[in-house]
Amino acid sequence: MIQRLITLEKFINKEALSGILLFVATVAAVIVANSSLGQAYYDLWHLPLGLNIGETEVSMSLTYWIDDGLMALFFLMVGLEIKREMLIGELSSVSKASFPIVAAVGGMAIPALIYVALNPDNPLGFGVPMATDIAFALGILMLLGNKVNPALKLFLVALAVVDDLGAVLVVATVYTSEIQSQYFIHAGIIYALIWILNKRGVTNLLPYLLLGIALWVYIHAIGIHATIAGVLLAFAIPIGSKIDEKKFIKDTKGAIDDFERNIDDVPILNHHQIDSLETIGYGYDKVQNPLVRLEHNLHGLSAFFIMPLFAFSNAGVLIDFSTVHANLAIVLGVVLGLVLGKPIGILGFTYLAHKLKIVKKPDTISWSEILAVGFIAGIGFTMSIFITHLAFLDEDVISAVKLGVFAASFVAAIIGVFLLLTVKKFNK
Repeated sequence: MIQRLITLEKFINKEALSGILLFVATVAAVIVANSSLGQAYYDLWHLPLGLNIGETEVSMSLTYWIDDGLMALFFLMVGLEIKREMLIGELSSVSKASFPIVAAVGGMAIPALIYVALNPDNPLGFGVPMATDIAFALGILMLLGNKVNPALKLFLVALAVVDDLGAVLVVATVYTSEIQSQYFIHAGIIYALIWILNKRGVTNLLPYLLLGIALWVYIHAIGIHATIAGVLLAFAIPIGSKIDEKKFIKDTKGAIDDFERNIDDVPILNHHQIDSLETIGYGYDKVQNPLVRLEHNLHGLSAFFIMPLFAFSNAGVLIDFSTVHANLAIVLGVVLGLVLGKPIGILGFTYLAHKLKIVKKPDTISWSEILAVGFIAGIGFTMSIFITHLAFLDEDVISAVKLGVFAASFVAAIIGVFLLLTVKKFNK
């Protein structure tokens, strides 16, 4: 239990720092896009980048490689987080999972309904206000420090994980191009091979990742957004280690004893000591959980490279409010969905479910704090921008929606912080 809390604390701290980095990358992108370097900025991300394999050429724009390639690694990490939370974390039992699940469902359903109500003839953008940016949201909670109830951080993590799962399902089922059904068999065979590795107890990550690349290729060929390959791969990564902790402790103690017995006066290690270290290293590799190891390795890459790069390449938008006026219903749907839909959905669904005795509100969290978290969850940002590029093709619409996402995320954050500080002051 203590180790789980330490792992969660490290996760939250990384997300918080990542949120700050995302903010810096976003501000930099907007500044550059509206400066004299604006045209060079846009030309850079549309630069074709590819390679030739024999007579086969694979070429895509740099933005496409980031959005479909690097973001597949991000979604792989998201999938690993979802699986971990469902197996051993805040979603591992009905009693722990029911409340954040209801909150997340409300926080996705109401924003989507608000958007569709305002855009009945153009409903495809309903996924934009559904998303929560966990890095920014946790970053704000961490910056507030001890002014925030620690239980809220756990609640927000669980809520955001379910929210991510919802976003994955929407991307997989709604935002797809024309389906090329002939590639389903290829993807199915590769995915079956991945699960065979899992069932055979293979804990070496390399074959999973190599097959994952092939899965990405065929998922892309089918017409489903290729980032879903990352989530499918994550669900197949085993969580069990090759050896248990007791065997690791026993073998390691024996190796350390051998290392100590063979100490000599020579200033370099002898072969007995080297063998002892190799035994320890072998045990270290075998006792690690493959899922946790891969998640740990991907988290730094995602938090400090992939997401900031995604933000810098996609957040650059010309500040032109004429596009907002021309697409006012769409922008209002996004803004109201994030700023009002999220808190109404999260508070409303949980309150109603609690009164109907479907779920029980944690005693450590007040309804005022849940409302505040509802506003914090209205920070859509990078996930909302990601879905924006899937939902719309017109560049003017995309630019207008991005401005709406920025404005909504800022307003939601300000209201959420104000409520959190007010609740803390009131509870003193």
